[in-house]
Amino acid sequence: MISRLAIFGATGDLTARYLLPGLAALHAAGHLGDGFFMAGAGRERWDSGEFQRWAAEQLDRHAGHLPASARQAIVSASRYYQADVTDPASVAPVVAGDEPVAAYLALPPAVFAAAVTGLHEAGLPPDSRIVLEKPFGEDLHSAIELNRLLAEVVPEQAVFRVDHFLAMTTVQNLLGTRLANRVLEPIWNSAHIEEIEIVWDETVALEGRAGYYDHVGALKDMVQNHLLQVLCLVAMEPPITLGERDLRDRKVDVLRSVRRLTDDAVVHRTRRARYLAGGIDGRDVPAYVDEPGVDPARRTETFAEVELELDSWRWSGTTFRLRSGKALARDRKQVVVRFRPVPHLPFGHSGDVLPNVLRFGLEPEGLSLDLMGTGRGARTLAPLELTAQMAPAELPPYGRLLLDVLNGNAALSIRGDEAEESWRVVTPVLSAWSRDLVPLEEYPSGSDGPIRRLA
Repeated sequence: MISRLAIFGATGDLTARYLLPGLAALHAAGHLGDGFFMAGAGRERWDSGEFQRWAAEQLDRHAGHLPASARQAIVSASRYYQADVTDPASVAPVVAGDEPVAAYLALPPAVFAAAVTGLHEAGLPPDSRIVLEKPFGEDLHSAIELNRLLAEVVPEQAVFRVDHFLAMTTVQNLLGTRLANRVLEPIWNSAHIEEIEIVWDETVALEGRAGYYDHVGALKDMVQNHLLQVLCLVAMEPPITLGERDLRDRKVDVLRSVRRLTDDAVVHRTRRARYLAGGIDGRDVPAYVDEPGVDPARRTETFAEVELELDSWRWSGTTFRLRSGKALARDRKQVVVRFRPVPHLPFGHSGDVLPNVLRFGLEPEGLSLDLMGTGRGARTLAPLELTAQMAPAELPPYGRLLLDVLNGNAALSIRGDEAEESWRVVTPVLSAWSRDLVPLEEYPSGSDGPIRRLA
């Protein structure tokens, strides 16, 4: 296990909200030894004392439920360095030493290449690892170039392209439910499943993230990485093991089977929109274009929806709908598996017959199955719902992610070819949207999204 972690971008929102609480959770669970050390690097002109005070404030705010001793242990184990990731001379002290280090790039994707070059020229110790947040690159070309650059610095096994969705208990439950229940496998195909919907709708708006979000939008921020990763787990063939090679090979198979979207298909099978002013839960929300830091000329979408088809024996004929939006009326974060209607009902039954629906709640965690049963009246049908609550996870997603990085377990990280295939899926959409083949619609904050529906 690597005992040194260097976070570049250590004073940012990602570190404050997720990385520091994740480390504190690891310490509270006994996963970090006394020799753990964290180097925080950023542009702020701070000394270690100032950084430690800031880190303590963030832990109190975002991890107050954890023991004070665990929070203090992370603060005490940290040291701050003012550094420019593009300057090898200022990076060198952050990673200096004989012991390997996990270099976590909590940075915008636009600077990944320069940061990797800086790490290489600064001299990473042997057996070190590089961790990159999503999205991996800004488009297919930059992803290919970044993969090439990384290959010159560290072996593929030492590259962790992380997506915290894969560390969520509920997302992993997709695999557990699929592969550990014999009753599902015979019907887990297009003969029985009509549509699978992967949704991440949020009531939250921009929340001060314009510096990042206005350059990416909903398609790159959510669909290209998080939702495509969930698609892989839903649609992949059963792997031989859950080891990094077997699991990731099957995920890549899914991405390669996605039918390429033509311009005409993008027009009819995708939507994009951005939110207008409105109200959500009693609070006023400004229009996206009026949010501080937003450039309206970029025409960034806050809502994206894409329908995909897979050219495979198992899934030919099933529609996969991926959707994500901000400032919507309600949080809806789930995977919805809609089964086909029964082919025949015995004569004499009356009432609406609804197809079976299996729902995996991603946040909050849950599982439900909609069935049909006999109603109160003679020869009538009525809906039944079976529900289950998931046991809480020992670690938060970023705690699990960081533990895998420090232990060198790459099964839940994204392999280089997988990152490129993800970009190939959305590249036709990005191209068509950039040419305005699909209108940029608008929807009031607090609504259910744009009015137009996909055909």
